[in-house]
Amino acid sequence: MAKRKKYPKLPNGYGSIRYLGKGRRNPYAVHPPTTEFTLDGIPKTPKALCYVDDYMKGFAVLTAYKAGTYVPGMEKEMTIEPGGNMDALAQAILADYGRITHLEKVEEKPTFAEVYEQFYHYKYERDKSRTYSKQTKNSTGTAFRNCAVLHDKPFADLRHKDLQAVVDDCPLKYSSKSLIVGLFHQMYGYAIAYDIVDKDCSAHVTVNIPDDNEHGVPFTDADLQVLWQHEDNPTVEMLLIMCYSGFRISEYKSMEVNLRERYFLGGIKTDAGKNRYVPIHSAILPLVKKRIRRDGKMLSISTRAFRNQMYEILPDFGIDRHTPHDCRHTFSRLCEKYGVAENDRKRMLGHSFKQDITNGVYGHRTVEDLRGEIEKIKICD
Repeated sequence: MAKRKKYPKLPNGYGSIRYLGKGRRNPYAVHPPTTEFTLDGIPKTPKALCYVDDYMKGFAVLTAYKAGTYVPGMEKEMTIEPGGNMDALAQAILADYGRITHLEKVEEKPTFAEVYEQFYHYKYERDKSRTYSKQTKNSTGTAFRNCAVLHDKPFADLRHKDLQAVVDDCPLKYSSKSLIVGLFHQMYGYAIAYDIVDKDCSAHVTVNIPDDNEHGVPFTDADLQVLWQHEDNPTVEMLLIMCYSGFRISEYKSMEVNLRERYFLGGIKTDAGKNRYVPIHSAILPLVKKRIRRDGKMLSISTRAFRNQMYEILPDFGIDRHTPHDCRHTFSRLCEKYGVAENDRKRMLGHSFKQDITNGVYGHRTVEDLRGEIEKIKICD
């Protein structure tokens, strides 16, 4: 059986031509470029401009559409001469393509700084139904200032290497570099949605140094009250689990969760922290069960993706910016507040007993021993 002829891929931003199958008089649907997206960022296919009997006619329609010369119904006047001669059609395509090239040269490309201004207005000023803390806005502005080398460059001309160089050359710590990467992701999401660019050049930009953010600010009791009020949110659900168990965010990726015996087993960073048992606090047990039932594991997305989700939702709840590591500090604070034995707090956090031979060598505590301690922690009403 003869195969359908393959045609070259359409240029970015041209639209699409879909083959609907044989048996139709006009089997090619010609769609204009996508302008709408779902909440998950998936492009919605727009209504077809027309239907044609030949792919090259569809290409001619899209070229005219992009050049601004398309008139509905003009495809009916397009012809391909007997024997496949497409001279007339090719001339029309070339003429329209020349107009497109001229328009692209004349059109001024917005700079990185100009796209940032548009994005900032879109996120923080356009939608009055959402409020962001001053700290969140300041963090966005700081990230923008830390990539000043890009400010005057056309946004559409930037490539991955340009963005990665900004992050690599930044002399600041991990958290500051992460803010820059987060800004890149958000700006490209905006730029793609509004047809400034067709490709996300920030997708693979990374922070190539270890996370040095071991210090932190714990969530307050008032913050925890708010989080418990929104426990149905999957991101909040994970934050609460972290605040009442004390593992590092990366450790939730590979930990063992024993629901029958009600404990976590994990840890990856230090000898004292590896393969440590932490009982599952009774208050978060329903959240853990729901998460395992829904996702199959404690953390099914990347730590970076989860961090970005945190940064996005906390301001919506009136909570200042926190890092995932702040949950570990919160657990430590709760242990101290509710009188959890200091040595057991160290065990559950994975801290070493280098200066304490008695507990380091001779300290033996069962999961149930630790459960008695962790259950001392009370849940905010």
